[in-house]
Amino acid sequence: MRSTYMPEILPHREKEINELASVLVPALRRETPSNVFIYGKTGTGKTAVAKFVGKELLKKGEETGISVNFIYINCEVVDTQYRLMQNIANHFIEEWSERIPFTGWPTDEVYSKLRTMIDEREGVTVVFLDEVDKLKGDEALYNLSRINNDLKKSKVSIIGISNDLKFTEFLDPRVKSSLGEENMIFPPYDAGELQDILEQRVDIALKEGSVDEDVIPLCSALAAQEHGDARRALDLLRMAAELAERSGAPKVTKKFVRQAQSKIEIDRIKEVVRTLPTQSKLILLAILLQEKHNEKSGKTGSITTGDVYDIYEDLCKKTRTDSLTQRRIADLISEMDMLGIITARVISKGRYGRTKEIKMSSSNDIIGILQDDELFKELINYKIRGQARLM
Repeated sequence: MRSTYMPEILPHREKEINELASVLVPALRRETPSNVFIYGKTGTGKTAVAKFVGKELLKKGEETGISVNFIYINCEVVDTQYRLMQNIANHFIEEWSERIPFTGWPTDEVYSKLRTMIDEREGVTVVFLDEVDKLKGDEALYNLSRINNDLKKSKVSIIGISNDLKFTEFLDPRVKSSLGEENMIFPPYDAGELQDILEQRVDIALKEGSVDEDVIPLCSALAAQEHGDARRALDLLRMAAELAERSGAPKVTKKFVRQAQSKIEIDRIKEVVRTLPTQSKLILLAILLQEKHNEKSGKTGSITTGDVYDIYEDLCKKTRTDSLTQRRIADLISEMDMLGIITARVISKGRYGRTKEIKMSSSNDIIGILQDDELFKELINYKIRGQARLM
């Protein structure tokens, strides 16, 4: 019932599976597959398809006696050049005493070790970078995409996955050139497709007759409204089943789906805010402070990107954090809008250009979450120009 479970069949992703498989199949001929970047909204099956194809590729390699390696890296966790190369190299090192440590080695030495370990295995290594847009800097992708020039017996191919369709536009031109990637776009699931996915999971996970007939259509419809997110549909159904079980009910009904929807929404916002990078949290705090300042001063106008940026710069100085450009701040505001933490509507100022009109979704919950971060405990009471305080 969890999105991490890998079923033997992935409904409504046959086309994408075949497309990705056709890109990677040269590995079974000891040739270098093209680098692939997969785009699509959350819960559209990107990770599941890539893992599924990787598993089949490994199986086929064992059957034919051809060396194929498939390495999965989550770039939300492994987000620096050093950690990325360290993780890939350690995949080939069985003895713990010989593994590359988390820190301490020069980067060029880690790269040399990585190159040696890949070459010793020979064959083709497919590196799967999930949430690739979370990597810090372009050096990691640049070195990884150029590693084939330094290998003698092996080949490396990269699969990158991102929710951000414009991710590669911000890469250094040298990186874009060396990647030479193919692109795949995963469309959202519609309500009917989500229903098939849920029915498959119910057949595997729950007792027969334990779910009312209108529960799956409701979960599917609610998730289809959220951009066709299969993860959301699965979470709704799983949480509804758990709530029904805890209450001792004989069946999962629509009532439990509605309860699950409310609980998941609260938990989702908390989790999203908690895992935001520091820069995004500073922007969020700047919005909260400006909102509170407007309330106290009786100001009725909307919050603009310029307002937020002024406060954000002050917060950066107070925390001794390097500030980003106003354009990058606008991009991060758009990302938080996409996540549902804030709403940001573009408005025209005539000859003065365009700006974003920003509003918070649920400020009270977010203040509490930010307080859990040591860096933000003191900032919660920070005054905007001597006036605005949150607490």
